[in-house]
Amino acid sequence: MTPPKTTRVQIDEATKNQFIGAVVAGLSVRQAGTQYGIRKSTAQDIWKKWQKTGSTENLPRTGRPKKTTERMERYLVRESLSNRRKPFCEIANASSPRISSSTVRNILARKGYHRRVAKKVPYLTRAHKRARLAWARICKAYTLRIWRKKIWSDECYIDLGDNRGRIFVTRRPGEEFLDECCVPKFAQSSVRVMVWACIMKGRKGPLVVLEYPGGRGGGMNSTRYQEQVLDGVLKQFYHQVSKEDSRIEFQQDGAASHRSKSTMEWFRRNQILLFYHPSCSPDLSPIEPVWLELKKRLRALPHLPTTVLQLIQVVKDIWEELPISDIDKHIDTMDKRVKAVFAAKGSHTSF
Repeated sequence: MTPPKTTRVQIDEATKNQFIGAVVAGLSVRQAGTQYGIRKSTAQDIWKKWQKTGSTENLPRTGRPKKTTERMERYLVRESLSNRRKPFCEIANASSPRISSSTVRNILARKGYHRRVAKKVPYLTRAHKRARLAWARICKAYTLRIWRKKIWSDECYIDLGDNRGRIFVTRRPGEEFLDECCVPKFAQSSVRVMVWACIMKGRKGPLVVLEYPGGRGGGMNSTRYQEQVLDGVLKQFYHQVSKEDSRIEFQQDGAASHRSKSTMEWFRRNQILLFYHPSCSPDLSPIEPVWLELKKRLRALPHLPTTVLQLIQVVKDIWEELPISDIDKHIDTMDKRVKAVFAAKGSHTSF
């Protein structure tokens, strides 16, 4: 009767390194092998390999010759970077000699490149980048004392179902915010609820559910913005915090309803100071990650709302329960955001 074949267990590198550490720390090879579930003969082999090479990694084995040369591998890297969205199978099919997509993947992995989901970011023109650099120069010398005087505001669409497709690009770690590694994100309104809120260091401002009919001419305009937000809650909040500190400035993005003549006149008439904010720059506002935290808490609920009215109530409840610490930690990063804009030369940052 033929004896059953024994199954060879593959030992991962982490276990091997722990085994070596135990031997170096004073255990015998046998004791360390027993501790980490390694057979005696295997433990001896690992220890001898480490003594000889200083590593526990398996040495390259002989096999069939490589189909690719160093020159071809450099070509594959250039081809992948010339169009980072090109799938590996297309690169493999266009190569000579023909290779598989897994070969392309392995070659690029050795060079540090992998397929990753592209970040969705606002589209930045040269003018946008110049404006972002101008903002960074203005804020370069700001201290936390000055950042405490800013009221950060924003609108946010709340939608329970976001099924947008993913786009993969080839990149190295740290390259996720290069222009060619990002996907431009344009404003869309396929959502259920739109809210407005503002924050300050140590404070959580009011949250307003915006109401407008939708359709042509029924979106957010200057009149609705002034009635529902500015007259509705901001004026009272601004003058309340201004009694406690001087030179409070209000930040808003570059939406048309925010920049209209009538809106600018409203700010002058109500003596509310504005803080400059460049267009297409959500990464320069600390309220953006606060929205992400709100949505995260919403989607973590055991039972999601099924109607608009339920969604509105849930969003208000989450906003009330949101800790001030989850706001302050993002405002405290403003100096890092300024430095990141300089480092990116006005382009996208990791915030």
